[in-house]
Amino acid sequence: MERTRRLPDWMKTPMPGGKKYLDVKQLIQQHQLNTICTSGNCPNRAECWGAGTASFMILGNKCTRNCRFCDVPNMIPNAPDWDEPRRLAHTIKTLKLKHCVVTSVARDDMPDGGAAFWAETIRTIKQINPEVTLEVLIPDFDASPSDIQKVIDARPEVISHNLETVRRLTPKVRDRARYSRSLAVLKQIDENGIVPKSGIMLGLGETTDEVLQAMDDLRAVGCRVMTLGQYLSPSEHHLKIEEFIKPDIFKYYKQEGLKKGFSFVESTPLVRSSYHAELHVNA
Repeated sequence: MERTRRLPDWMKTPMPGGKKYLDVKQLIQQHQLNTICTSGNCPNRAECWGAGTASFMILGNKCTRNCRFCDVPNMIPNAPDWDEPRRLAHTIKTLKLKHCVVTSVARDDMPDGGAAFWAETIRTIKQINPEVTLEVLIPDFDASPSDIQKVIDARPEVISHNLETVRRLTPKVRDRARYSRSLAVLKQIDENGIVPKSGIMLGLGETTDEVLQAMDDLRAVGCRVMTLGQYLSPSEHHLKIEEFIKPDIFKYYKQEGLKKGFSFVESTPLVRSSYHAELHVNA
């Protein structure tokens, strides 16, 4: 079974623990918030929570899409909780964060895909935490320019939207999403003067040429930050790992990405979208 496949040494991470980790965990539970750290089973949770940072997930923990790489359950979501932005903003203040990342499930059940809720969340965080910098990792909103613009107009410092994989594998990996649609989202972000960011997973059967082409496609629409990390299958019901990519290959992709003009390329096996996000504001 895929779940029992032995991890190479470079993929092993420490068990979560320590006072700061427990403090973050307690606050998240106390304020009834979701994090992609938990829902996405992120391998960096010990490091990030131990440093007092977390990536928050709004609009519930039930997704209207069924991407074959993701551990967030595909279920009919609950109604949006319009008090959630306030609770999230106060949690950020309590944690004394200088930078935070917010993402969400896909909400295709809502007329605007949740864009107005996104805008309200960003504005509330900024109002209660005027010094904080903010990265938002958004769904594609079916590439609706008016819905994307709602998020842009709330003016977070970084807007991230992930390609997740190369063009050829997109129909196999992502549900409903389109490669060209994601590029259109990133182009609109760039045209509005906000830092665009994207990422892909490796180990799904992509070729080197396809990864380099994805880099070129991202640069062509103005993307300035790229993340590359190893895909890990959440269960035997998800896509299987085709290959564990060695650290020196990730290093090669970082070098190539910087040559192509990205301001930042985070590329190691354990990298996830929000890894070192506080640096990307400067892109």
